[in-house]
Amino acid sequence: MGKPTAGVTRRHFLKTVSIASAAAATGMMATQAHAAAEFTLKYANNLPATHPMNVRAKEMAAKIATESKGRIDFQVYPNNQLGNDTDTLGQVRSGAVDFFTLSPLILGTLVPAAQISGVGFAFKDYNQVWAAMDGELGAHVRKQIDAKSTVFAFEKIWDNGYRQITNSTRPINKPEDLKGMKLRVPPSPLWTSMFRAFDSAPASINFAEVYSALQTKIVEGQENPMAIISTAKLYEVQKFCSMTNHMWDGFWFLANKKSFERLPKDLQEIVTRNINEAGMKQRADVKALNDSLATEMKGKGLAFNDTDNEAFRAKLRSAGFYAEWHKKFGDEPWALLEKYTGKLA
Repeated sequence: MGKPTAGVTRRHFLKTVSIASAAAATGMMATQAHAAAEFTLKYANNLPATHPMNVRAKEMAAKIATESKGRIDFQVYPNNQLGNDTDTLGQVRSGAVDFFTLSPLILGTLVPAAQISGVGFAFKDYNQVWAAMDGELGAHVRKQIDAKSTVFAFEKIWDNGYRQITNSTRPINKPEDLKGMKLRVPPSPLWTSMFRAFDSAPASINFAEVYSALQTKIVEGQENPMAIISTAKLYEVQKFCSMTNHMWDGFWFLANKKSFERLPKDLQEIVTRNINEAGMKQRADVKALNDSLATEMKGKGLAFNDTDNEAFRAKLRSAGFYAEWHKKFGDEPWALLEKYTGKLA
């Protein structure tokens, strides 16, 4: 059942997005919205229009327009339309973009504490993830984001899912299989550090260039959640998918402080509530999609294998990875992480 439903849903998403894009291209849709709206808000992200993030964002934008009685035109720019992650982070900091969803690990280049949720092989399941991110660990990270930048993060972090490793060379069954492998990782020190601990050769490449880097063999592999492997069609340029679950990843929904504060309080409430509600729906969508995709991508030629996560944890312990990052984050944040994950080192 899951496979046909996912396919039909994605075709519906694509059709909807194509119609919307065509209307926007004529200028009619944008002109009408601008003429009526008191506030135009730009939201950018790096994911395809068919990903649950953008489906829920479009739905959220419509609700914000309705509830604000047309005072807000909430514009969604998917698929790196306004620039790659690094560019757009700069734009949301300056206020050129109002909202941006970004992995905590990439946000770590600006707010180091944000990376703590991405410590390798830390969260064993979603129960631990949501307890931590909706609890004290998430609150700690949001406080650090607020204190150290011109942006803030909304309360409910959106989901990206557990990350898996794909490559064009061999299945990854044990830590030793990563030795020497050229892997694309996002521009984040935590990712680079973890894969170096596995003796692989990580290369930081923005997501916009991942497909071509794999296609031209600049790198052998990459790691991402299943929904991204599918919607970005990475299975076209990869042979193996190893279900490592090596890292949970999400998206903080970030807002430029000055831009948000320009909104009257009643409109702030409408935007905040809808962003958090959409985030909760998106979490359920992403888990369902990630769970359904292995069968679909097997049919597209990707070979899957499971792994022994404890062997990978042991390798990170012996390589000093956990001790190094405990020292970098500090005792208090690390204690908050281990409150939910149990002892890591």
